[in-house]
Amino acid sequence: MAALTPVQHHALTPLKVLRGLVCLVVLFSTAFIMLVYFGFTSAVIVRLFSIHYSRKATSFFFGAWLALWPFLFEKINKTKVIFSGDIVPSRERILLIANHRTEVDWMYLWDLALRKGCLGYIRYILKSSLMRLPVFGWAFHILEFIPVERKWEVDESTMHSMLSTFKDPRDPLWLALFPEGTDFTEKKCDRSQKYAAEHGLPILKHVLLPRTKGFCTCLQEMRDSLNAVYDVTIGYKYRCPSFMDNVYGVDPSEVHIHVSRISLDSIPESEDEMSSWLMDRFRIKDQLLSNFYGQGQFPNQVTEKELSDVKSILNVMAVIMVTGTCMFYIFSSVWFRIHVSLVCAYLGSATYFNIRPQPFI
Repeated sequence: MAALTPVQHHALTPLKVLRGLVCLVVLFSTAFIMLVYFGFTSAVIVRLFSIHYSRKATSFFFGAWLALWPFLFEKINKTKVIFSGDIVPSRERILLIANHRTEVDWMYLWDLALRKGCLGYIRYILKSSLMRLPVFGWAFHILEFIPVERKWEVDESTMHSMLSTFKDPRDPLWLALFPEGTDFTEKKCDRSQKYAAEHGLPILKHVLLPRTKGFCTCLQEMRDSLNAVYDVTIGYKYRCPSFMDNVYGVDPSEVHIHVSRISLDSIPESEDEMSSWLMDRFRIKDQLLSNFYGQGQFPNQVTEKELSDVKSILNVMAVIMVTGTCMFYIFSSVWFRIHVSLVCAYLGSATYFNIRPQPFI
């Protein structure tokens, strides 16, 4: 019997559009309820007494919500997520660096974080414009993502201030950074290669030259409280997806995630040497991607546990039931509507001004 040809692209049908829009409504409405009821309580009220227990509670509630995304990718869209490289331990405190191929790379890191028990503890360093997204921007603030303008004179104080709060060894932490600073396009690659040629740096074909300031700051500030650095390389078959491709389930058919766990002892401590080290890692990453596009896979594939159908469905049902109950009270009680209005006003202003309460004690 002839081997079956893998599906390279799922056609966009009216049924997929309808299903995708329903999923988007569910994700948006559940995010809103998690924020105004549970996120506000865990990340604001509990934080007035303990940052540690605030993060534990926030991780629990938002871990349940974030798990809806891997469920969408792997169970509804039938995207295969294939891991390779090192099998990493659960619940470590790590700095994660990854290539930025498209606008949804960071979402697929949730698939790995879920398997390692750190889904609610992943923190991204992301461009500040994303904090202005309705509802989702509030969630980024509650989850303590670090907003940057990509201008070091503006970002330095913000990064030092927020990184200084992440050193509690009781808290698992995945601090995720995309050193390229922007997603990959051919035009950006041409500019990056031109700059590299002018400054004697590696000419990279599948990634952009990394910006080193953010990485060096993270490592200098956090080195003593981290277990390792994860160098993650993401490749897509057969086409890089957009956000709406994910929603409709048309792309990608496969996501390949290669993980290298790097001991902190092997990373130099001076800023110049750290910068050179990061450049070398991106040269290796570029070669990995070159081989991936030629061979269709990364080396050393490993077996990570599959997401449990039963647990995934039960989690989805629980989140939707809680959302439905809270929605009922919003529409049936004026006091709940007042609560939601006040919380929305607080979250909007707190996100805009990057305000987080400090414990009384």
